[in-house]
Amino acid sequence: MTTSLAGANRGIADNILDLIGDTPLLRLPPSFAPGVEAEILLKFEPANPGGSVKDRIALAMIRGAEERGELRPGGTVVECTSGNTGAGLCLVAAALGYRSLIVIPDKMSQEKIDTLRAFGAEVVITPAHVPAGHPEHYLKVAERLAASIPGAWWANQFGNPDNPGAHYRTTGPEIWAQCDGRLDAFVAGCGTGGTITGTGRFLRERNPAVRIVGVDPPGSVYEPYWRTGELPAAGTYAVEGVGEDEIPDSWDREVVTDYEVVDDAESFAVARRLARETGIFVGGSAGLALAAGLRVGARLGAGKRVVVLIPDSGKNYLTKVYDPDWLRDNGFLDRVPAAAATVGDLVRRRPRAALLPEETLDLAWRQIADRGVRPLPVVAARPDGELLGVADEDRLLELLAAGSSPQDSISSARRR
Repeated sequence: MTTSLAGANRGIADNILDLIGDTPLLRLPPSFAPGVEAEILLKFEPANPGGSVKDRIALAMIRGAEERGELRPGGTVVECTSGNTGAGLCLVAAALGYRSLIVIPDKMSQEKIDTLRAFGAEVVITPAHVPAGHPEHYLKVAERLAASIPGAWWANQFGNPDNPGAHYRTTGPEIWAQCDGRLDAFVAGCGTGGTITGTGRFLRERNPAVRIVGVDPPGSVYEPYWRTGELPAAGTYAVEGVGEDEIPDSWDREVVTDYEVVDDAESFAVARRLARETGIFVGGSAGLALAAGLRVGARLGAGKRVVVLIPDSGKNYLTKVYDPDWLRDNGFLDRVPAAAATVGDLVRRRPRAALLPEETLDLAWRQIADRGVRPLPVVAARPDGELLGVADEDRLLELLAAGSSPQDSISSARRR
C-alpha cells in the first residue's frame, strides 16, 4: 500500500495565503451509516491554513477591497463574526500587514476568541441574545466601529458580494473537478449564506439537476423564509457558525432547492460520533451538515453521490461540543442518576452554572454566554455555598465601564 503526502502537489509555497483552497474531498466510511447506500463525500475545509472554509472569503474580500481602493496600507480590517471569518481575516491581515478588529458574540467558544487574539486582533465581545437592529447587535457594533476608526474597512461578509463570489470561483469548481462532474447533491449549513450560494450557483450552472440542500438549526430564519417567503421571529440555538436572525444579501434563496432542519442535540451527537468512530474531528456545524447529508443520501439511494461541506475542526469546540460537563449543563447529555453516581461523577459532573467571588469578570461573561443562564448566582465556596449576589451582562458592562479590568475578580470589582 502506498501513501501520498497531503499537499505534495503544491510544491513550496511562498506565502501562507497560497495554501488557501484546494482542499481534499474525503469519502465517509460506509460503516458510519450502513443504512445509507449513497456515497457521502466530505469537502474538508479544516485543511485551510486558518482551519476553516472562511479563509476563502477572507482572502477574496480583502483582495477585492484593495482593488477598489477601500483598504489601503496601514489600514484596519473590521468585521463581525462567529469566529471563523474573523480568524480568516486576521490571518490574511497579518500576512498583508493590516491591523484587525473583530466583533464577536459572547456565545462563541473561548478557543475562537483566543485564536483571534493569537493573530494580534483586538476583540470586542457583544451580547449574543439581542435582536437584529439592536445597537449592541454585533453587526451594528462592527459598522459603528469601522465608521469611527480612520483607515478602517468593514468587511461586512453578510452583504459583500466577494463572499459568495469566492465560492463561485473556488469551492464550486474544486468540487466539480474532484467529482469529475458526477454528483447528485451538495449539502451545507448557512451562516452568511455565501458558501451555499456561490458553490450552489456554480454547480447548478454545470448541472441543473444537482440538488443544493441548505441546513438550518431550529430558531434560525433561513428555512422558514425559504419555505414560506415570510420572515419569522428568530429563536435561540447553541450550534455556532450557522443560522441567522435576518436574511442577508449574501444568501440567494433561488439557488437552494431543498432545506433540512437539524437540532443542536443531533448536530453535536453526530460530530462527536464522527470523531470517535472515524478519527474525523469536526465542529458542531459540521455535525449539523453531515446529519442532513445522511438524510439526503438515504433518500437518494444507491449509485448516488452527496457532497457535504465540512466547515471547520473540532479544535474550536473542546470546551463546548466535546466537553461532557457543558453538554450536560445544557441538556444535550443525560445526567447520571443520583442513586448510581460515584464520588467521581459528583466531582466531575457537577453543574457549573454558578460563579465564585474570586473568579474574574472575563470568566463571568463567558459563563453567562456558555450556560445561557441569566443572571448567574455568585456563591461562597465554603462552607455552604451561601448566595452572595448575582451577575448579568448589564452589571458586568457597568463594572467594565467604571474602570474594572476583565481580569479583576468579581469581589474586587464590586468594591470599586
